[in-house]
Amino acid sequence: KYYPPDFDPAKIPKLKLPKDRQYVVRLMAPFNMRCKTCGEYIYKGKKFNARKETVQNESYLGLPIFRFYIKCTRCLAEITFKTDPENTDYTMEHGATRNFQAEKLLEEEEKRMQKEREEEELNNPMKVLENRTKDSKLEMEVLENLQELKELNQRQANVDFEAMLKQHKEVEEEQRRKEQE
Repeated sequence: KYYPPDFDPAKIPKLKLPKDRQYVVRLMAPFNMRCKTCGEYIYKGKKFNARKETVQNESYLGLPIFRFYIKCTRCLAEITFKTDPENTDYTMEHGATRNFQAEKLLEEEEKRMQKEREEEELNNPMKVLENRTKDSKLEMEVLENLQELKELNQRQANVDFEAMLKQHKEVEEEQRRKEQE
């Protein structure tokens, strides 16, 4: 491009864009969902052209929260969800229902069990001792299993490749002699 000698980039007017501007982005569905209008299943990983906007007056520890608008693949109904940085996940807003997630329930169950154990240990000093012995027994079993696996690998690793190659050459030479005879 040609820039004239009297060109001044400071004189170019700045664009005044609105804060709630929407961008078109290409994204994958972050979780399995089912459309409320037609009942179509939308699986995790399905690609969509979505509109993205920054949610006004909402942020988590200074991180902006984004809202995404997608359309159902069958009925073209609008489905919206937004980011949830607190739980490193997404939250469904409207247009669809989120399908069952076993992983999330399992994590919540583990957290609940850990919390119960800590509360129990605070109230009962004998329970602390019992839990420590259980943990140490479990750790010992894991270490024993690991040691057994290491020994098994060492037994299998004691293969003399030189002797195998030598034996193979001898067999080949014997076959050649028989062929020549």
